This record gives sequence, structure tokens and C-alpha cells, in this order.
Amino acid sequence: MVVTEPVRVVRESEAVDADPTPGMRRRQAFTAPGLWAGVVHTEPGATSGWHHHSGHETSLYVVAGRMRLEFGPGGGEVVEAGPGDFIHVPAGAIHRESNPDDGPSTAVIARTGEGPPTVNVDGPAPA
Repeated sequence: MVVTEPVRVVRESEAVDADPTPGMRRRQAFTAPGLWAGVVHTEPGATSGWHHHSGHETSLYVVAGRMRLEFGPGGGEVVEAGPGDFIHVPAGAIHRESNPDDGPSTAVIARTGEGPPTVNVDGPAPA
């Protein structure tokens, strides 16, 4: 395999606002065929809107703070993660994220798949 693109560094200042969902701020570092990479910042006590990531499998690595994800029928299932933890969000899983801490949370995002990276929806399927 011959690589035609050079290795590059994307500086924090070069990331761009992306995929708006109320209650959180996503910053895109780069995209490549089938890949989306960036970070998400969530303020203390904030809860995002309900959304899914279409045909994208999503990996979140929590760098700082805590993340809580609600998902499943009626949003009745919950997971929580802190610094050093990974969260896997399957493609199409409707969920919302919140920050239960008193400081901001930050997570690194890597998505692989096709379709729009984020689709905002009214809520999860009823319980």
C-alpha cells in the first residue's frame, strides 16, 4: 500500500465547531473516509438533546469530568464514565449525554461509519 497523504497534526486551535446538539459543544479535528474525530465539551449540570449518530459506531474516551448517557426504551437505561473510561455508543442508538459533575467534562470522540455524524431527535422510543 502506498500512502499519498502525509502524517499531520491538527492543533486544538484548528478544530472547528461541528454537529450541534443543544447542551454540548462538539469540535471536529478531522474527517477521513469512514472516520470522524474530535472532542466534546459539556458544562457542569448540562444535559444534551436526544440524538443518534446514524450509521456511525462511536467511541468516547473521557479525559476530564464525568459523562452520563441515558438510552434505551424511554431513556430508562443509564451508564456513567469518568477520566480514563471508554464509552461505546452503537450506530443508531438514541441517547443523550449529561455532566453530573461540578466542573466541565471533556471526551475524545472517534466515529467510524457512514451517514450524517449526528441526527437530533425528539426523544427515545417509548418504554
